[in-house]
Amino acid sequence: MTTDQLAAISKNRPRLSTEELAVLLALRPQSIRKRYCQTGAYFCLRPVKLPNGRLMWPADSLEQLVEEAG
Repeated sequence: MTTDQLAAISKNRPRLSTEELAVLLALRPQSIRKRYCQTGAYFCLRPVKLPNGRLMWPADSLEQLVEEAG
């Protein structure tokens, strides 16, 4: 799945998995998980933790990160 395809999909869903977020940010999923474990967030992003332990991130994560950086 390409970044463009994933970006289009994320507009239709409220949350993304860690793996999907990693593709959009061009990172390894483990990098996001590690930062979350250390600080409780990935920079300004706070996920919802599902009962099965998976993290679901806001679909507008890229926009939030750009706003925070700018």
